[in-house]
Amino acid sequence: MLQSAGFVSASSVITARMSAPAIAVENLEKYFPPAVSGWRALLHPVAKTTQCALARISFTVEHGEAVAIVGHNGAGKSTLLRILATLIVPTRGRATVGGFDVEREGAGARRQLGYHTGGDEGFYARLTGRENLAFFAAMNNLSGSQALQRIAAVTEWLGLSGELDRQVRTLSTGMTHRLGLARALLHGPAVLLLDEPTRSLDPLAAADFRRLLKDELVRGRGTTLLFASHTLSEVEEIADRVIVLDHGKLIACDSPSRLRSATGTATLEAAITRLARPPAAVEALS
Repeated sequence: MLQSAGFVSASSVITARMSAPAIAVENLEKYFPPAVSGWRALLHPVAKTTQCALARISFTVEHGEAVAIVGHNGAGKSTLLRILATLIVPTRGRATVGGFDVEREGAGARRQLGYHTGGDEGFYARLTGRENLAFFAAMNNLSGSQALQRIAAVTEWLGLSGELDRQVRTLSTGMTHRLGLARALLHGPAVLLLDEPTRSLDPLAAADFRRLLKDELVRGRGTTLLFASHTLSEVEEIADRVIVLDHGKLIACDSPSRLRSATGTATLEAAITRLARPPAAVEALS
């Protein structure tokens, strides 16, 4: 049992504002200054924000739900996740995680969430996995005894126990991904935010990772999952609903089956293509 091993479920670690959705986004906007080079780059901190990354998007994610974000590169997926993870602030609008406003109550929101990306993991390569997790446990205000218990429980659960005393630079990509997920779960978050979680994983490792997310975390522990992915088979396997972004705009939010039904298509890929580029636009291009 994970409880007896010291892994405490999200519901017992964190007191969430249960009357609110796990995630709520309301009229969220994000603008960035235009990318420039040369001497004009010196003006970047004070340049007018004209590049739209998110345009008045609104949605909610309920407790224990798995929701995917899909869209082309530059659609706003990573920007949205970084705002929810309190890494950047929105230009306008509001977002909450576990009932805590990500801009005004950032500390409370961070206690509710774990954030993991399939790209840069941010580990110290010459430290062991155990040393890295101990450092991040301290960053999450876990005491020494709590940290030891959580590290032991979470890494055993994720199949990392035998690799913990190796330097991170010697770990495989799959093991590093698992270590990143262990870091995100150390403090027992109620909400998990993932950005391209299976990027660079081989097919077997990706399949194992998806099973862990859906069966162990969402179904088994009731964790709320919001993730961005370009792999539509992954989206269909994990997600209860799909958020479709196009140039920063939310153009659909529904289950994969309802998106296919609404667009009269046989596959999720075809449904998303039709939503992002309606038939009239396709005819205009032909």
